[in-house]
Amino acid sequence: MKKTRADAYTARVEARPAVFIDRDGTLTDEVGYVNHTSRLRLLPRSAEAIRRLNRAGVAAVVVTNQAGVARGYFSEIVLHAVNAELVAQLERAGARLDGVYVCPHHPSEGALPYRMLCDCRKPKPGLLLRAADELGLDLTRSVMVGDKPSDLEVAPKVGARSVLVLTGYGLGEWEHRRDQFAVTPHHVASDLLDAVDWALKASIA
Repeated sequence: MKKTRADAYTARVEARPAVFIDRDGTLTDEVGYVNHTSRLRLLPRSAEAIRRLNRAGVAAVVVTNQAGVARGYFSEIVLHAVNAELVAQLERAGARLDGVYVCPHHPSEGALPYRMLCDCRKPKPGLLLRAADELGLDLTRSVMVGDKPSDLEVAPKVGARSVLVLTGYGLGEWEHRRDQFAVTPHHVASDLLDAVDWALKASIA
C-alpha cells in the first residue's frame, strides 16, 4: 500500500528520542580490547542510567567501534558473545537496551572484509542512522554519550547533542586534549547516569 503524506507525518510524530551510548569506557569499564566475556564489567551506575531511560520511554542504544575484529584480536563470535553478556548483565539488573550496533571495521588494518572505509565507524554516522531507521528514532531529539572525541563528533552529523563522560578515557581527554576537540560537548558528565539525567532534563524530556 502506498504511504500517504499523513502516514509520513504520523511516523515523524511517533519517532522517539534516544540516548546513544558508547560501550567501553562509558557503559562498561575500559579494559582495552574485550576478548572474553569475563572482561566485561558494567560501570557502577550504568544499570540505573539505563533503567531511567527505560522508565522515561527513551531508547537506550549502544553504538560501538570494535576494530579488534578487523585487527584479528577476536572474532565476531567473541564480539557477539560479549555483547550478549552485556545485555544479560543489564537485564539481571532490571535494565533493557533497545539495540546494540557495532562497527567491526578498520580503514587500514586487518584483512577483507573488515579492512575497509565504512560509513559506520564513529565519527561516521552510519550506526546512528541505521538505528534510527530500524527503531524509529528522532535523531534531532537524541543525545550521543561517550568518553572520546570520536563519540562527540558523530552527534552534529545527525543533528543530535553530545555529552562527554569522565569515565574511561574521558577525564584525560577533557583535561589534557580538549583544546584539540573538533566538537565541544554540550555537557560534561561524571558518568553515564549524570549524562542521562542531563539528557532527560535539558534535551529530550
